[in-house]
Amino acid sequence: MMFEQLVDMLNIGIVVLDSSLNVCHWNRWMALHSGIAAEEIVGGNILAFFPNLNTAKFRRSCRAVLAFGNLSFFSQKLHRYLFPFRPVSSYGVRFDYMQQSCTMGQLRDENNVIKYLYITVQDVTELVAYEQRLIEKNVKDSLTETYNRRFLEECLSREFEKVKRYSRPLSLIMLDIDFFKHVNDMYGHQCGDFILKSIAAKTASVIRKVDILARYGGEEFCCLLPEAALNEALEIAERIRTTIAKAPFIFHDIRVPVTVSLGVSEMRDDVHSAEVLLKLADEALYEAKRGGRNKVASLQY
Repeated sequence: MMFEQLVDMLNIGIVVLDSSLNVCHWNRWMALHSGIAAEEIVGGNILAFFPNLNTAKFRRSCRAVLAFGNLSFFSQKLHRYLFPFRPVSSYGVRFDYMQQSCTMGQLRDENNVIKYLYITVQDVTELVAYEQRLIEKNVKDSLTETYNRRFLEECLSREFEKVKRYSRPLSLIMLDIDFFKHVNDMYGHQCGDFILKSIAAKTASVIRKVDILARYGGEEFCCLLPEAALNEALEIAERIRTTIAKAPFIFHDIRVPVTVSLGVSEMRDDVHSAEVLLKLADEALYEAKRGGRNKVASLQY
């Protein structure tokens, strides 16, 4: 009785199972987060209540604990969760389920024979959310929430090596906001920030899910398009251009006219490095600007 009271006071989940994986103890924390009362689950098989646990890895871990007294650890980085509970708090990062760090170990009887195993469940959702936000700060542009230049260059380097190995298509779009300095001078830098965020959002709405959009610097963005040949990349670039040209950009009830110019390059045999692919897109971008802006250009026809 004293043991059960003590276990119920702990701010972690504790489950005790017998050798058949029937529930022998289900503490208050588990009842609170699962919505399953102890009297409802005790005596029942854990796999019947949580079918997601019915995996080879989980059963193998249970057997190892019961047979040899091994400890098993289920880190949130590898498994995310054992029990699909709703998160209590996640610091604004979306998780469908509570992120958990779990430990499984053996319990012996008075004859020192392993008769039961226990599972502890710790809610680490806030920790994982904090770590994720730190990671995002290192790879994301804080204003536009697109990726930053360093992350783009790392991805470009990886994709370039993949293309060389497997001969798959790869294209790159470089985008620049036309007369952006004029926007800042005429409407102020707050308006300029609004335009940057809006351009990023509209571009992200047009590109594919596999594409990588990054703020390359100032008013310039890059979009890396894996598995896209030049013709497809040009079509995507044209959709970006028309979407932005037609969009109403309203800042403090003032309509701000905005267009973009885009340069497109494609991976080919004569492109010997990731830097060359960037350089070709940059040269195409300036060709679009020399052609009157609000245009898409490529030098690789």
